[in-house]
Amino acid sequence: MPPDAPHRTPPRRLVVAGVLLAVVPLAACGAPSEPAPAPATSSRPALVTPAAPTAAPPVTPPLGIAPTFPPTPSPTPGLVAVACAGRPSADRVVGLLRGRVLPRGVSVRASQGPLCAADWQYTVLAVTGHEELQVVTRTESTALRLVTAGTDVCSIEVRTVAPPGIRTLACDAGTGAVPGA
Repeated sequence: MPPDAPHRTPPRRLVVAGVLLAVVPLAACGAPSEPAPAPATSSRPALVTPAAPTAAPPVTPPLGIAPTFPPTPSPTPGLVAVACAGRPSADRVVGLLRGRVLPRGVSVRASQGPLCAADWQYTVLAVTGHEELQVVTRTESTALRLVTAGTDVCSIEVRTVAPPGIRTLACDAGTGAVPGA
């Protein structure tokens, strides 16, 4: 053969390489359900595939000892404000404001809320003849306490103490994104 002649791979090596490329990735997938049929007589060498490894038996604790699992983290209370389901009611929030912030004869209705997060509440009131009034309250024991009320209720107490669900409503309400509404 001249030195510049192209190097050719014998066809038998290509067949073996092709079979190995097809079989090796599947070798770890488990044993076939039925043995492969014996190859027809040919001059090619037989291909031997390794047996699939068997799965180890599951580890079980000794009798009388229950397995332990790490505790499942509970969601942070107050992360999201949700409807208060009547506790407190909008009428109770309005009653808290009558005579203090709201004149007695003015017509008021809740346009949003009360929404609760932990023991805090956020309510928006539509007041006839006036701007909407935002109200942040907190339930302490069984009493409802007024935290702040006005057109901007993002006070220091709300920013530092209120749960995230209330803080988002009170301090980011101008963005138009009102969770749970």
